[in-house]
Amino acid sequence: MSARKLACMSLLACASCGGADGLELGRTPSAASYPPIYATQVVDLKLGPGAGYGQDDLPDVVLGPPAPGATGAGGLAVLSLGVGGEIILGFGDRRVVDGPGTDFVVFENPFRIAGQASVFAELGEVSVSSDGETWFDFPCDADAAGPEGWGGCAGYGIVNTYDAEVMEPLDPAITGGDHFDLADVGVPDARFIRVRDLSREGEAPTAGFDLDAVGGVHLE
Repeated sequence: MSARKLACMSLLACASCGGADGLELGRTPSAASYPPIYATQVVDLKLGPGAGYGQDDLPDVVLGPPAPGATGAGGLAVLSLGVGGEIILGFGDRRVVDGPGTDFVVFENPFRIAGQASVFAELGEVSVSSDGETWFDFPCDADAAGPEGWGGCAGYGIVNTYDAEVMEPLDPAITGGDHFDLADVGVPDARFIRVRDLSREGEAPTAGFDLDAVGGVHLE
Protein backbone atom coordinates (compact mmCIF):
# COMPACT_ATOMS: atom_id res chain seq x y z
CA MET A 1 0.00 0.00 0.00
CA SER A 2 1.69 3.19 -1.14
CA ALA A 3 1.70 6.32 0.98
CA ARG A 4 -0.57 7.93 -1.62
CA LYS A 5 -3.00 5.03 -1.43
CA LEU A 6 -3.09 5.19 2.38
CA ALA A 7 -3.71 8.94 2.32
CA CYS A 8 -6.51 8.63 -0.23
CA MET A 9 -8.13 5.75 1.66
CA SER A 10 -7.98 7.67 4.95
CA LEU A 11 -9.81 10.57 3.34
CA LEU A 12 -12.43 8.20 1.95
CA ALA A 13 -12.82 6.55 5.35
CA CYS A 14 -13.43 9.90 7.03
CA ALA A 15 -15.97 10.78 4.37
CA SER A 16 -17.86 7.50 4.74
CA CYS A 17 -17.89 7.55 8.58
CA GLY A 18 -17.66 3.81 9.08
CA GLY A 19 -18.27 0.58 7.21
CA ALA A 20 -20.97 -2.05 7.14
CA ASP A 21 -23.07 -2.33 10.30
CA GLY A 22 -21.04 0.38 12.05
CA LEU A 23 -17.68 -1.37 11.67
CA GLU A 24 -14.89 1.07 12.42
CA LEU A 25 -12.63 1.44 9.42
CA GLY A 26 -9.25 -0.05 10.18
CA ARG A 27 -10.52 -2.28 13.01
CA THR A 28 -9.70 -5.95 12.66
CA PRO A 29 -12.74 -8.20 13.33
CA SER A 30 -12.33 -11.33 15.41
CA ALA A 31 -11.96 -14.25 13.00
CA ALA A 32 -13.53 -16.61 15.55
CA SER A 33 -16.87 -14.80 15.42
CA TYR A 34 -17.55 -15.53 11.76
CA PRO A 35 -18.47 -18.64 9.72
CA PRO A 36 -15.44 -20.89 8.97
CA ILE A 37 -15.45 -20.06 5.28
CA TYR A 38 -12.44 -17.77 5.56
CA ALA A 39 -8.76 -18.62 6.00
CA THR A 40 -8.07 -19.73 9.56
CA GLN A 41 -4.27 -19.89 9.66
CA VAL A 42 -1.15 -18.11 8.47
CA VAL A 43 1.08 -20.95 7.31
CA ASP A 44 4.06 -18.88 6.17
CA LEU A 45 4.94 -15.21 5.83
CA LYS A 46 7.89 -13.57 4.09
CA LEU A 47 7.61 -9.81 4.19
CA GLY A 48 9.48 -7.76 1.62
CA PRO A 49 11.22 -4.38 1.86
CA GLY A 50 8.90 -1.59 2.95
CA ALA A 51 6.46 -3.83 4.85
CA GLY A 52 5.24 -3.11 8.35
CA TYR A 53 1.67 -1.87 8.15
CA GLY A 54 -0.70 -4.28 9.89
CA GLN A 55 1.98 -6.49 11.48
CA ASP A 56 0.90 -5.61 15.01
CA ASP A 57 -2.51 -7.13 14.28
CA LEU A 58 -1.24 -10.48 12.99
CA PRO A 59 -2.63 -13.05 12.53
CA ASP A 60 -6.23 -11.79 12.84
CA VAL A 61 -5.71 -8.97 10.35
CA VAL A 62 -5.67 -11.50 7.47
CA LEU A 63 -8.02 -14.12 8.97
CA GLY A 64 -11.79 -14.06 9.01
CA PRO A 65 -13.77 -11.84 6.62
CA PRO A 66 -12.62 -8.62 4.99
CA ALA A 67 -13.11 -5.38 6.91
CA PRO A 68 -13.75 -2.95 4.05
CA GLY A 69 -14.77 0.66 4.19
CA ALA A 70 -17.82 1.84 2.34
CA THR A 71 -18.14 -0.01 -0.97
CA GLY A 72 -15.54 1.34 -3.37
CA ALA A 73 -13.49 3.05 -0.66
CA GLY A 74 -11.14 0.28 0.46
CA GLY A 75 -10.42 -0.75 4.04
CA LEU A 76 -7.53 -0.09 6.40
CA ALA A 77 -7.48 -3.40 8.33
CA VAL A 78 -4.90 -5.00 6.03
CA LEU A 79 -1.36 -6.39 6.00
CA SER A 80 1.11 -4.75 3.61
CA LEU A 81 3.38 -7.50 2.24
CA GLY A 82 6.21 -5.22 1.12
CA VAL A 83 7.98 -5.34 -2.23
CA GLY A 84 8.01 -8.97 -3.38
CA GLY A 85 6.62 -10.20 -0.06
CA GLU A 86 4.41 -13.27 0.12
CA ILE A 87 2.00 -15.00 2.48
CA ILE A 88 0.51 -18.50 2.60
CA LEU A 89 -2.90 -19.04 4.19
CA GLY A 90 -4.75 -22.23 5.05
CA PHE A 91 -8.27 -23.32 6.03
CA GLY A 92 -7.29 -25.80 8.76
CA ASP A 93 -8.82 -29.22 8.04
CA ARG A 94 -10.88 -27.86 5.15
CA ARG A 95 -9.95 -27.62 1.47
CA VAL A 96 -11.05 -25.39 -1.34
CA VAL A 97 -12.49 -27.67 -4.03
CA ASP A 98 -13.27 -27.13 -7.69
CA GLY A 99 -16.95 -26.38 -8.15
CA PRO A 100 -19.00 -24.36 -10.61
CA GLY A 101 -17.40 -20.98 -11.28
CA THR A 102 -15.46 -19.12 -8.57
CA ASP A 103 -13.92 -21.34 -5.89
CA PHE A 104 -12.28 -18.72 -3.65
CA VAL A 105 -11.96 -14.97 -3.33
CA VAL A 106 -8.95 -12.84 -2.43
CA PHE A 107 -9.72 -9.50 -0.82
CA GLU A 108 -7.29 -6.59 -1.13
CA ASN A 109 -8.23 -2.91 -0.67
CA PRO A 110 -8.39 -1.27 -4.10
CA PHE A 111 -10.60 1.78 -4.44
CA ARG A 112 -12.18 3.76 -7.23
CA ILE A 113 -10.46 7.05 -7.99
CA ALA A 114 -12.89 9.92 -7.51
CA GLY A 115 -14.49 11.03 -10.73
CA GLN A 116 -12.90 8.24 -12.75
CA ALA A 117 -13.77 4.69 -13.78
CA SER A 118 -10.25 3.47 -13.02
CA VAL A 119 -9.16 1.67 -9.86
CA PHE A 120 -6.15 2.34 -7.65
CA ALA A 121 -4.70 -1.17 -7.46
CA GLU A 122 -1.58 -2.86 -6.12
CA LEU A 123 -1.32 -6.32 -7.57
CA GLY A 124 -0.36 -9.80 -6.44
CA GLU A 125 0.14 -13.22 -8.00
CA VAL A 126 -2.06 -15.99 -6.56
CA SER A 127 -1.00 -19.65 -6.33
CA VAL A 128 -2.54 -22.78 -4.81
CA SER A 129 -1.17 -26.04 -3.43
CA SER A 130 -2.52 -29.27 -1.99
CA ASP A 131 0.65 -30.24 -0.14
CA GLY A 132 2.53 -26.97 0.44
CA GLU A 133 5.34 -28.06 -1.87
CA THR A 134 3.96 -28.13 -5.42
CA TRP A 135 2.38 -24.83 -6.44
CA PHE A 136 0.14 -23.85 -9.32
CA ASP A 137 0.22 -20.19 -10.32
CA PHE A 138 -2.83 -18.47 -11.74
CA PRO A 139 -1.94 -16.67 -14.99
CA CYS A 140 -1.18 -13.08 -14.04
CA ASP A 141 -0.02 -10.22 -16.24
CA ALA A 142 0.37 -7.04 -14.19
CA ASP A 143 0.70 -4.96 -17.34
CA ALA A 144 -2.52 -6.21 -18.96
CA ALA A 145 -5.06 -3.70 -17.66
CA GLY A 146 -8.54 -4.12 -19.03
CA PRO A 147 -12.26 -3.87 -18.22
CA GLU A 148 -12.28 -7.27 -16.49
CA GLY A 149 -9.30 -6.57 -14.26
CA TRP A 150 -5.54 -6.73 -14.36
CA GLY A 151 -4.64 -9.84 -16.32
CA GLY A 152 -5.75 -12.40 -13.73
CA CYS A 153 -3.86 -10.88 -10.78
CA ALA A 154 -5.35 -10.15 -7.36
CA GLY A 155 -5.69 -6.62 -6.05
CA TYR A 156 -8.06 -5.16 -8.62
CA GLY A 157 -11.54 -6.28 -7.50
CA ILE A 158 -13.44 -3.74 -5.40
CA VAL A 159 -14.59 -5.17 -2.04
CA ASN A 160 -18.26 -4.58 -1.22
CA THR A 161 -19.78 -4.19 2.20
CA TYR A 162 -21.88 -7.20 3.25
CA ASP A 163 -22.99 -9.01 6.38
CA ALA A 164 -20.23 -11.57 6.94
CA GLU A 165 -21.97 -13.01 10.00
CA VAL A 166 -24.83 -14.43 7.97
CA MET A 167 -23.35 -15.06 4.53
CA GLU A 168 -22.54 -18.76 4.23
CA PRO A 169 -21.67 -19.96 1.68
CA LEU A 170 -19.77 -17.00 0.29
CA ASP A 171 -21.46 -15.31 -2.66
CA PRO A 172 -18.75 -13.64 -4.78
CA ALA A 173 -21.38 -11.75 -6.78
CA ILE A 174 -22.19 -9.84 -3.59
CA THR A 175 -18.81 -9.69 -1.84
CA GLY A 176 -16.69 -8.37 -4.71
CA GLY A 177 -12.95 -9.00 -4.44
CA ASP A 178 -10.84 -11.02 -6.88
CA HIS A 179 -12.34 -14.35 -7.99
CA PHE A 180 -10.39 -17.52 -8.73
CA ASP A 181 -11.48 -20.85 -10.23
CA LEU A 182 -9.31 -23.92 -9.59
CA ALA A 183 -10.26 -25.21 -13.05
CA ASP A 184 -8.11 -22.43 -14.50
CA VAL A 185 -4.98 -24.14 -13.15
CA GLY A 186 -6.25 -27.70 -13.52
CA VAL A 187 -6.33 -28.79 -9.88
CA PRO A 188 -9.28 -30.44 -8.08
CA ASP A 189 -8.61 -29.02 -4.62
CA ALA A 190 -6.19 -26.91 -2.60
CA ARG A 191 -5.28 -26.68 1.07
CA PHE A 192 -3.11 -23.59 0.78
CA ILE A 193 -3.36 -20.24 -1.00
CA ARG A 194 -0.32 -18.05 -1.59
CA VAL A 195 -0.27 -14.37 -2.54
CA ARG A 196 2.95 -12.77 -3.78
CA ASP A 197 3.37 -9.02 -4.22
CA LEU A 198 4.27 -7.83 -7.73
CA SER A 199 5.35 -4.27 -6.99
CA ARG A 200 8.81 -2.98 -7.88
CA GLU A 201 9.11 -0.25 -5.26
CA GLY A 202 7.31 1.23 -2.29
CA GLU A 203 7.73 3.27 0.87
CA ALA A 204 7.79 1.78 4.36
CA PRO A 205 5.69 0.74 6.15
CA THR A 206 2.96 0.50 3.50
CA ALA A 207 4.71 -0.99 0.47
CA GLY A 208 3.20 -3.77 -1.57
CA PHE A 209 0.02 -5.80 -1.81
CA ASP A 210 -2.42 -5.15 1.03
CA LEU A 211 -4.08 -8.40 2.05
CA ASP A 212 -7.38 -8.17 3.85
CA ALA A 213 -8.79 -11.72 3.69
CA VAL A 214 -9.27 -14.92 1.68
CA GLY A 215 -12.65 -16.62 1.55
CA GLY A 216 -13.66 -20.03 0.23
CA VAL A 217 -16.74 -20.44 -1.97
CA HIS A 218 -16.51 -24.24 -2.40
CA LEU A 219 -15.08 -25.90 0.71
CA GLU A 220 -14.98 -29.44 2.06
